Amino acid sequence: MIILYNIFMGIIATFLVIPLYIIRLMKEKGFSERFRQSFGIIPRTALEPIVNKRCIWLHAASVGEIVAASPIVKEIRRQFPERPILVSVITVNGYAMAKRIIPEADSIIYILPDLPIQMRNIVAKIKPEIILLVETELWPGFLWVAKQFNIPVVMVNGRIGDRNVRRYKFLFFFFPYMLTTIVKFCMQSVIDAQYIIKIGADPRKVFVTGNTKFDQTYTNVSQAGKNELVRQLKLEKRWPIIIAGSTHKGEEEIVFTAFQKILEHFEFAVLIIAPRDIQRADEVSLLASQYNLSAALRTSLGDFSDENSIIVLNTIGELGKIYSIGDVVYVGGSLVPRGGHNILEPAAHGKPIIVGPYMFNFKDTYALLSEHQACETVQDADELTDKLLVLLTDNKKRELMGERALAIINENSGATANTVQHVKEIIGTLYSYNKESKEKI
Repeated sequence: MIILYNIFMGIIATFLVIPLYIIRLMKEKGFSERFRQSFGIIPRTALEPIVNKRCIWLHAASVGEIVAASPIVKEIRRQFPERPILVSVITVNGYAMAKRIIPEADSIIYILPDLPIQMRNIVAKIKPEIILLVETELWPGFLWVAKQFNIPVVMVNGRIGDRNVRRYKFLFFFFPYMLTTIVKFCMQSVIDAQYIIKIGADPRKVFVTGNTKFDQTYTNVSQAGKNELVRQLKLEKRWPIIIAGSTHKGEEEIVFTAFQKILEHFEFAVLIIAPRDIQRADEVSLLASQYNLSAALRTSLGDFSDENSIIVLNTIGELGKIYSIGDVVYVGGSLVPRGGHNILEPAAHGKPIIVGPYMFNFKDTYALLSEHQACETVQDADELTDKLLVLLTDNKKRELMGERALAIINENSGATANTVQHVKEIIGTLYSYNKESKEKI
């Protein structure tokens, strides 16, 4: 089966992935490095700190997984100060985010995890001691290579969305080695644990360790830092500040419709909108003009004036900190069926949060914040408008929602320590085994 899979992935790479990458190479600034590394041309400077040094390898596909990996890497560095740490990503945004918030990593590289022949060459060269797959990064090709080299794999901050259960069940049926290669499943919640067991994981290997995103610290901002952000964004005389984070196509129209109504009540209101794909920043800015809203890009705020009412965030890794200056936060991917995005970032700043009904990728944190009335759900532009007006005119309600959100963050911290303890046990077992092997020789 794996031979057929290798052939299939080779065909996909030749006729789909490579042509697509070539097109993006010509269009996207900074894509050349991803192109080279994804096909095995990794710079010597990235390899030297980790090759043949029993490194700990974390694979995190993109921005969301990098956010989850950040506290894990920090704790691993604290507990294993001499052990090299490698972080691999798939996307340009993930790479930029990792560079920004994981300075503890000794090396950050791009990979295409499901090209088994290529991954075999990379793993053979690096020779990691353990591989940690963050959240949903279960790739048959990557796991097959790990099994060939007897490298233990741990799923950390594991998350299985409702829509992924059938897909993984299909994969594990055809590639049963995927389950045996993973020595521990450290899952975010009881539901995620139940899902992975339902798919076929050995219950004895499944542990509920919590969500490491509760432990994130890269978004921490001092009062002086907040003041500086307000100054940089030229918002000293603007109120209220509404933030729409990680929005998708088809969603900005809803947000702009609601914001038009907000301006009728609050003349100096400003909307900071962050499209999930920053390549769409110009498109979102143009869309704003169709709603008679004046927008400026974050990187072009020299053009920002009192007439502007919208800032389009076109930078990577800044949204988490910009949440700190918002009065109300809407988290995107939830008014369109994309499954939502990380609501813990604004919660960590004690902000009242609004989302749409499509939060299936973050079902547990969404349920937790909703149950404690720290997060409100709206269905359309009218409800979004009404909810914003209620929160902006009721200071007490707005502050209470923020306090509840922050309390939930504080009450649920500790997942990182739980996760790394499991990793530490595996590394300790490997150390004992290697020591006994050497003594026998």
